[in-house]
Amino acid sequence: MNSAPYRLLRRVLTPVIVAAALVGLVLLLRGEGAAAARAFGRAEAVPLLAASLAAYLLGLLLAVHSWQALVPGEHRVRGLTAARIFFLGQLGKYLPGRIWGLVTHVTQGRAAGVPGARMASAYVLTLALTVLTGAGIGLLAAPGALPGHWAWPALPALCFLACVVRPALATRPVTALLRLFRQTVEAPPDRAVRRAILLALASWLISGLHLWFLVLALDAPPWAGLRSAVGAFALAAVVSSLALIVPDGWGVRELTITAALSAVLSPGAAAAAAIASRVVCVVTELGSAAVVVLWSRLRRPPEPAPAPAPPPPSPDPTERTGEATRVHP
Repeated sequence: MNSAPYRLLRRVLTPVIVAAALVGLVLLLRGEGAAAARAFGRAEAVPLLAASLAAYLLGLLLAVHSWQALVPGEHRVRGLTAARIFFLGQLGKYLPGRIWGLVTHVTQGRAAGVPGARMASAYVLTLALTVLTGAGIGLLAAPGALPGHWAWPALPALCFLACVVRPALATRPVTALLRLFRQTVEAPPDRAVRRAILLALASWLISGLHLWFLVLALDAPPWAGLRSAVGAFALAAVVSSLALIVPDGWGVRELTITAALSAVLSPGAAAAAAIASRVVCVVTELGSAAVVVLWSRLRRPPEPAPAPAPPPPSPDPTERTGEATRVHP
C-alpha cells in the first residue's frame, strides 16, 4: 500500500474527499445547525457532555482489554504497559495510511519483550474482530433508517454466535493472511478469542453511548435515539476505517453519522451531533494518550547511579622494582 500509484492516489483524493465532506456538512448546518450548536452550550447540557466523555473513555478501556486478551499468555502485557501500547497505537490513525498503528504496536511490544510477530498477529486479529463486531452493532441503526426491516440484525447476531462457538472462524482467515506475508503465528486459544469478541461488543455498546448523550442534548427521543446513536457510531467507525486514504475517516464518519441519525434528528442537528462526536473522540483519545505517557514516565524507575571506580591497587611492599634486596648480617 506504499507504492507510487497509491501515494499519488492518496495525495489527489484525500483533500478532495475531505473538502467534499466539509462542504456537505456546511450545507447541512446552514439550516438548524446553529441552533443545535447553541443547544450544547445550555447549562442542562453540561452533564450530558461530561457523560459523553466518560462513556467514550470507558469504551476505550474495554477495547484495551479486548486487544490484551489476544496477546499470547507467555508474552502477556498488563496494566500501564498495555495502556501505553494501545493508546499510542490509536494515534497512528490520525496519520495518512493504515500502517502506523501496526508499527507502533510492534515497536512498543518489542520494547516490552513481546516478539514482533506476536504483536502483529494480535493487532490484525483485533482489527478484524473490531470490524466484525462494529458492523453488527452498526445494524442497530437499520430499523430506524429502514423501517420494517427488523430482520437485518439477525445476520450479524448469527455471525457472533458462530464465532463464539467456533472461534477458528474468526482466527483462521487472519492467520492465513499473515502467512502470505511470511509471518508464522499461532492462533490465540479459543477462550481468549471468545473473551475478545465479548469485550469488543461491550466496547462498541458503551462507547456508542457517548453519541446518545449528545443527541439527548439535542432533544432527540430517548429510546429511539439510543438505538440510532449506538448503531450510527459503530457503523460510521467501521465505514471510516475502510476509507484507507482519509486519516481516521475525516468527513466520511461525520456524513455516515448524519445519515444514520436522520431518523431521530433534523439534518442540521444530526450534522451538529456528528461534529460534536468527533470533538469528544479526539479530546478523549489525545487526552488519554497524554495521561498514559506522562504516567508511564513518572512511574519509570530512576536509572541507577554509576558505580564508583575501584581505587587503584596499592603496590606490594615486598616487591621493589629496580632495587636489589639487601641482607644485613
